Amino acid sequence: MSQQNQEGLDYKSAGVDIEAGNNLVERIKPIAARTRRPGVMAGLGGFGALFELPLDSYKNPIMVSATDGVGTKLKLAVELGIHNTIGIDLVAMCANDIIVLGAEALFFLDYYATGKLEVDIAASVVEGIGKGCELAGAALVGGETAEMPGMYSEGDYDLAGFCVGIVEKEQIIDGSQVKVGDKLIGIASSGPHANGYSLIRKVIEKDQSSLSELINEMPLGKALLEPTKIYVKPLLELLKTVPVHAMAHITGGGLTENLPRVLAEGLNAKIDLSSWQFPEIFKWLQARGNISQADMLTTFNCGIGMIVCVDANDEAETKKTLTAQGETVFSVGKIISTPGTAKVVYKS
Repeated sequence: MSQQNQEGLDYKSAGVDIEAGNNLVERIKPIAARTRRPGVMAGLGGFGALFELPLDSYKNPIMVSATDGVGTKLKLAVELGIHNTIGIDLVAMCANDIIVLGAEALFFLDYYATGKLEVDIAASVVEGIGKGCELAGAALVGGETAEMPGMYSEGDYDLAGFCVGIVEKEQIIDGSQVKVGDKLIGIASSGPHANGYSLIRKVIEKDQSSLSELINEMPLGKALLEPTKIYVKPLLELLKTVPVHAMAHITGGGLTENLPRVLAEGLNAKIDLSSWQFPEIFKWLQARGNISQADMLTTFNCGIGMIVCVDANDEAETKKTLTAQGETVFSVGKIISTPGTAKVVYKS
């Protein structure tokens, strides 16, 4: 074809709509404004976000950071066309990780990637991110929207998040204070959170389940999209009154894999499985997928999204404080001494 007959190309004809990206930024600005907190020094749109550390409130401040995504829970959100809660999951998976070290969340950034930018869908996702930031007390200071034709199937998108917090060096919770006899307090989850969804989707596929099937009078799809509970503010309140020895965010790997992460060698977590009831959604998954108890406990949170380890004398105050913050709590076990690598021991 001659140069005269060739149609001119531009970025939009290649699949990237710069105008749509600009429209999204304008839609995001009021969402970010609602999350603003002391320290934020600039709005959206710059090459980088500026945040002034509250150094006057700390003697030896330590920065704490975490990054995560929401995995294949996104596939359900896309299938059901429900996009305004998945952003809460994104913030939760990061902010819940840094609170276990005792860190207050300061700011959050997101990464949204898709094949074709649908402004309404993207804005709905960011609306959820903003809500999550409000729940975590973090400022949404920026992010990145990537439109990459050919990388994603039509309607698909991916999310990642990055959270930065701060903690006084002497108040870092690293598990070093955990000792034999400490009590383990479990805080209820809101569902599977954002873990195990590849297995969940396999169960649905194999069982040929309908997402409209009712579980406890709630459609299965809606129950599975229930956003991850954000534990930051209740735990910050707890840290004001109780010397917490350790905390464990029960994410991928369940209780079995996450509790040992905060235990020293020679210490085991003895968990009493009769101390709480698996919520109906987990009973449904176990029954329909014929999943063993061991696999359930190594894949899902099974109703316990966070574990707090405290001295036995602080057990009652811990439960009282968390309950006053609106959390449902259970005394799920204790720390015992056993030679060898730290692990979880289950009692039925």
